[in-house]
Amino acid sequence: MPLIKYFMAQTYKAFIFDLNGTMINDMEYHTRAWQNLLNNDLGGSFTWDEVKKEMYGKNPEVLVRMFGPDRFTMDEMIQLSLEKEKRYQQQYLHQLALLPGLTEFLEAAHQQQIPMAIGSAAIPFNIDFVLDNLNIRHYFKAIVSADDVMLSKPHPETYLKVAALLGIAPADCLVFEDVPKGAEAALNAGMKSIILTTTHHADEFTYLPNVLHVAPNFTDKFFETLINGSPYL
Repeated sequence: MPLIKYFMAQTYKAFIFDLNGTMINDMEYHTRAWQNLLNNDLGGSFTWDEVKKEMYGKNPEVLVRMFGPDRFTMDEMIQLSLEKEKRYQQQYLHQLALLPGLTEFLEAAHQQQIPMAIGSAAIPFNIDFVLDNLNIRHYFKAIVSADDVMLSKPHPETYLKVAALLGIAPADCLVFEDVPKGAEAALNAGMKSIILTTTHHADEFTYLPNVLHVAPNFTDKFFETLINGSPYL
């Protein structure tokens, strides 16, 4: 049964979005690119599920989890990460699109002057790929990427840094995520979160007390109430 909780007593002063899997439904393409690189280029024999469960945090961290800490130098991991992202972008470009309802949601928040930002474990190369190809960079007042933090989600550094850049208290920020580790990062930052079920099932988030709502995309009527508590469509 879907996890749905309505806590609309608080009006949030800022919206912070994870990117991959939250704004765009691209995690299948990331998994495919990783599996191709890990198995065909690096001699691994990882199944789809084995790759999928390790796809969080920075790209070098993924490589360390898959092959151990001594297989690659940092320079090698950076080059392998870039190659993986090039393959992902080549495969995904023609499918690139925001989740249903997100275009309207971003515009409505923008019209109401609600600050928005991105807090992602993606490298700038991938963030730029999405923002510039979809022409949505103007919606976001701050962007924190993998290159901007020392510690990956579920550590709160990403979301706390976004809040600081926006000049808004963490408790007044609402995070949009698609993976448990990301929702944990929001919890650790003292932020509530909304979950998009592009890559994980609703029941995988039931242990997190900061999850307010779970939905497959942004067409759910719940999202209308986040903009001044009234419909925007």
